[in-house]
Amino acid sequence: MLLPKQVHFLFLPFFLALNLFAQDKGKVMPFQKIIIAIEQQHQMSFNYTEDLIAGLQCPMPKKSLSLDQKLRYLAQKTHLSFENIGNRFINIYKKENTAPLLCGYVFGAGDKKPIENANISLANGTKIATDFNGYFELDPGEVTAFGVSHVGFVSQKITSVRPDENCLQIFLEPEITELEEIRASAVLASGISKNTDGSFEIKPKKFGILPGLIEPDALQTMQQIPGVNSLDESVSSINVRGGTHDQNLFLWNGIRMFQTGHFFGLISVFNPNLAHTISIYKNGSSAFYGESVSSVVAISSTPETAEKNSFSAGINMINADVYGKYNLSKKSYIEISARKSITDFVETPTYKEYFNKVFQNTTITDFAQKHDVDYHSDKKFGFYDATLKYAQKIGSKDQIVLDLITIKDNLEVFQSATFYAINRSENNVLRQQNYGGNLSWKRNWNPFNTTKINIYNSSYELLGNQKTTNANQTLIQENTVNNNGFNVENNHILTPKFSFNNGYQYNETGITNLEQVTNPDFYRRVKDVLRTHALILEGKYSDTLSRLSLKAGARINYIEKFKKYSLEPRLQLRYGISKSVSIELLGELKSQNSQQIIDLQKDYFGIEKRRWIISNNSTVPIQRSRQVSVNVCYKENDWLLDIENFYKKVNGIITSSQGFQNQLEFVRTTGDYEVLGTEFLIQKKINHFLTWFSYTYNKNNYHFPDYEYPTFPNNFELTHTLSWAAIYEKNNFKIALGTKWSSGRPKTSADVSQIDPSTPVLVYNKPNNTNLHIFSQVNLSATYKWETANGIQYKAGLSILNILNRKNEISEYYRISSLTNSIEEVETFALQRTPNVSFRISL
Repeated sequence: MLLPKQVHFLFLPFFLALNLFAQDKGKVMPFQKIIIAIEQQHQMSFNYTEDLIAGLQCPMPKKSLSLDQKLRYLAQKTHLSFENIGNRFINIYKKENTAPLLCGYVFGAGDKKPIENANISLANGTKIATDFNGYFELDPGEVTAFGVSHVGFVSQKITSVRPDENCLQIFLEPEITELEEIRASAVLASGISKNTDGSFEIKPKKFGILPGLIEPDALQTMQQIPGVNSLDESVSSINVRGGTHDQNLFLWNGIRMFQTGHFFGLISVFNPNLAHTISIYKNGSSAFYGESVSSVVAISSTPETAEKNSFSAGINMINADVYGKYNLSKKSYIEISARKSITDFVETPTYKEYFNKVFQNTTITDFAQKHDVDYHSDKKFGFYDATLKYAQKIGSKDQIVLDLITIKDNLEVFQSATFYAINRSENNVLRQQNYGGNLSWKRNWNPFNTTKINIYNSSYELLGNQKTTNANQTLIQENTVNNNGFNVENNHILTPKFSFNNGYQYNETGITNLEQVTNPDFYRRVKDVLRTHALILEGKYSDTLSRLSLKAGARINYIEKFKKYSLEPRLQLRYGISKSVSIELLGELKSQNSQQIIDLQKDYFGIEKRRWIISNNSTVPIQRSRQVSVNVCYKENDWLLDIENFYKKVNGIITSSQGFQNQLEFVRTTGDYEVLGTEFLIQKKINHFLTWFSYTYNKNNYHFPDYEYPTFPNNFELTHTLSWAAIYEKNNFKIALGTKWSSGRPKTSADVSQIDPSTPVLVYNKPNNTNLHIFSQVNLSATYKWETANGIQYKAGLSILNILNRKNEISEYYRISSLTNSIEEVETFALQRTPNVSFRISL
């Protein structure tokens, strides 16, 4: 690769040559010098008499103009005539025709100042420009009408033209260009805003504070948004409007991420000190986003503006991290981040609470004897993630960006149980990792047209090795995903109010599932590959004066293997009824070809028992969703009131992807779920104090037509959810207190009257016939930042989850124990009181 100085050296002759003709637009030059330069450029000769051009001066015409355009330009400026003989010789003579010329001046309507270089466009395609006085001349014999335009002004068309003793005076009205308007700033906390397209935008570097959070963790933060929940407190099990976690699309700099959580989902894999912009779409996402029937979470770590060199390092009671950005030149920089768990060195109270939640905070009760089974486990656990970005600008129009990310979790657990002097033990190893890379090239052809090309790859691997000591049996499970492709996106600004985007995407996804068992021996390895193509068309209209914003698009998918086409329209419509009240309509149709299933529900590995699979268009159908929502927003005097009603339906789901732990656990059938709900947010800001209250209602039902109970509540239904927070931010001190409350998730009870303890066989009531107890939690967080005289910044933070130490049940199911040959009732609980402390230094 060329060094920056070498690049500048190569471009230097080009700029010197360009300078010969690219003179100051307002600077006049001797006419003879101008025609000599034109002769050299176009390899022709002018014929004239010296007295004809003596003393003449005018601005140099642009080098990019054709020869005929230059001659018309010179004729306008000098009132001379030019006879072109075969583009080889040009005769210059004075006009004998004394017919009056059509002349005019172009001014700005606001300041009445002349507009230089305004475009005068004739019907035959000829264009001329006004001089520094806004003056122009036309031959009236060739003109019936003409247009007048200039960037930043409303164009005019002049239809009544005739020569007159007085020149025309044309006044152009300034055009108001709408910037990317933020519909509501500081939603829930500083650094979080809501855009006109209905998406939520998080700026981690501007992030304030939320209850229980001391860092701007993207996936923890999004759970504060109405309609977004996690029933088991995991960022690896985020449910948006009733959908499962795998139905969400997570993108990091254009790379699809198949792993989103460390430590069994209690920590996000995305370094909170790295991301510059996080966009979250619950509905109405852009047509450029595919492979998702629920939400879209797009994380970009490319800064919007140039930033200075920086370095920071931090530590909390789970992990330590470093971040650095270094500008290699004025046009290139490198950015690195790395994070690693500290569990190899110390077991903090936070770490212990997390492990209790994942493994030990599970009460397993013998259903007949009503007492706990004695389980013990020893464990080794660690994780890390790292990212690299290299960005290089080439000239003034091109930029190349390389992004790399690596994520890994490793766990070793030895588990044993003793009951009636019978001992059973298992030795387990689990490894989960995700690698990704993206190379993008962006070119700004001009201020109105841009092209971006991405080439990406994402590789995911889940490896489980389970050894049962008593049975002398080994079980190896492996799930790998290889996702790669490229996409092209073109952006065109047609007018200040209207823009148009189009593009193409190619994607190849290969998924391999392996199972190997010893004693008895069994081996199975299945690999499936799916290739898809997509054409995208999208238009956006935005008018500040009429308070109307419209974005409509369509995505046309083609799946090679199935030879199937599908059309996915998207819509975002917003109208401002007044300056304070707006109404918004969002709608979308989307599809998804890959999903996660659960083969062995009773594994204690948590979400990692989920395996990615690809649709086969029969027993594993393509998932399709349709959703519409209507939102009303009121914002005035630091009050914010936001109400949104939505309807969502997802077809093509299979029972093994829904996490059933009842009679449907081993049933394989397809169906859909249907959600109808309301999301409400009210917020008030008073000086440094911000408080908000949110409420979500949803009615979420499954429909499996081939099952004996075709309709029943969804596993992820939370009928009522309430959240409240009070936040105070002043100078460098921030503190937040808040609470979460939700009705219990559905569960299936056992039919005790039909169970015989001597021959235990599970008999269930109707699926999801009852609910767990309510979930209630109070959280607190605070941070303080200070800076030394030499510019070094320090930041300390404290958070406490579940201050009241409430015991919240998050799941309950039954199983038959092979150890005791009895029915066990398994209850899982949320985190108990969990403190965390952080410290960070930034240069």
